[in-house]
Amino acid sequence: MYSKKIIDMFKNPKFAGEIKNPDAIGEVGNVKCGDIMKIYLKIDSGIIKDIKFKTYGCMAAIAASEAMCKLVKEKTLEEASKITSKDIVKELGGEMPLVKVHCSVLGMEALQKAIENYNKK
Repeated sequence: MYSKKIIDMFKNPKFAGEIKNPDAIGEVGNVKCGDIMKIYLKIDSGIIKDIKFKTYGCMAAIAASEAMCKLVKEKTLEEASKITSKDIVKELGGEMPLVKVHCSVLGMEALQKAIENYNKK
């Protein structure tokens, strides 16, 4: 089942929402499970000053989005680009049902897309 940390991040997300006029957006989805993650970044001098997410999906997908945001806020784009799905699982307490680990991968991929979006501008 889910750890207390995953349940808490799902019930009390601090990064859920949308940034008006973001500097970058990254969106990914998993057709198989139906999860969709959209990440919004506000960047100043190469540092992620604000990050928000909108996730349509299960408890694990929302908690993974929250964990990813917590990991990268106030990091440089270079530091953020090195975040892995394992880092996200670790932030979630290191415990996640194996069938839900793909949610952490979606969080990482959404972040990478947002960074790519920013770098193309």
